Amino acid sequence: MDWYYYIALAAIIFQLLFLLQTYNNHRYALKKYRKKRWYRPQTVLIIPCKGLDSAFEENITSFFNQDYENYSLWFVVSDESDPAYAELIKLKDRLRKDSKARDVKVLVAGQGQSCSQKNRNLLYCYERIGDDIDVLAFADSDICVKSNWLSHLVYPLRKSKNGAASGYRWFVPEKNNIASLALSALNAKVAQLLGNTRFNQAWGGSMAIRTDVFHQVGLDKIWSKTLSDDLSLSRAVKKAGMKVAFVPACLVASYESTTWQKLFEFARRQFLITRVAALGTWLFGLFSSIYSVLGLWGGIFIAWLVIRGSWFDPQFTSQEKTILLALPIVFLGSQIIRAILRQRTIRKLLEKDRHKMKSACLADILFSWAWSLVLLFFILSSAFGNIVCWRGIRYKLLGPTKTILLDDQA
Repeated sequence: MDWYYYIALAAIIFQLLFLLQTYNNHRYALKKYRKKRWYRPQTVLIIPCKGLDSAFEENITSFFNQDYENYSLWFVVSDESDPAYAELIKLKDRLRKDSKARDVKVLVAGQGQSCSQKNRNLLYCYERIGDDIDVLAFADSDICVKSNWLSHLVYPLRKSKNGAASGYRWFVPEKNNIASLALSALNAKVAQLLGNTRFNQAWGGSMAIRTDVFHQVGLDKIWSKTLSDDLSLSRAVKKAGMKVAFVPACLVASYESTTWQKLFEFARRQFLITRVAALGTWLFGLFSSIYSVLGLWGGIFIAWLVIRGSWFDPQFTSQEKTILLALPIVFLGSQIIRAILRQRTIRKLLEKDRHKMKSACLADILFSWAWSLVLLFFILSSAFGNIVCWRGIRYKLLGPTKTILLDDQA
């Protein structure tokens, strides 16, 4: 039965290495987020909108208030009947005079057919940019950004090795019900994986790419056939031999409350899209989640057998038994420490929202063992099927570069 011992020892070593990596990500975030950024390429900031998100006015206002000279600010909807359109026109008329944006537009893209409506909106804007635009920046309408967000987002693009730059979202619960706390904790576990690494994935709610790279990788052709904007961008950039740079200062607040039903629909959709568009990333998430759950609960079961004095007694030395007993302690301790690290990180990065996140912080740390089980359930739920509903529109995903629009339920 020695193989139990060697598996336990290997699991402990890998868990400690994973903890070290998350600590490095924590240090990287705290080192980078306060620095001033001087790089100011000609940039167009594109925000696709559909419907009125929670805190819509506050979110949209934050894009007008960027401390960035001569950027263009373009909002885009699919149809003028969208309630976001009229609200955007009002906000444009009221806010543009105090904004540093040189050009503010509210565009209407029309309906997409072979790609997501979001991609259709983004491509409609891309087709209208001038030759003077160096960088394309993208944001979602459900995030609220700081005034230095855009300057931080484009800064890594001054280096040719960085094909794209990206932040990420952090869900700040508007209500402290269990589903909303779960959403915040699960998203936080994913956000913690980002750092100074080649394994970063872009997030469409806060990302930027140089125009020449956009041309080089043929993203206009890719987006015209896909559902995902960010995963397809990440794949194309990495295929061209470049990195996706994570920008800690562009980790942004998204104010949300949810129910278990909405959380399940959201999580399954996100993981299903990842499975189709980036299978390797989905498999990494699946196996790392299984590893985390088995390491803790399997370790507890083995430790119980050792303590109970069952058939393990004649099989293992005292040193081997110590390793087996240490397995669940290391896994549980590692999960708690990682939760503490990510909460310390976000309290620095989103300092003004610190008071809103007290309950979410405690829930993440105290129930870190439970969120791993919930995360594994959501990943497994995405293992089958290929139809998703995104903002009222149903899509059938036939592959990384083939999407069919089924119907618009909005």
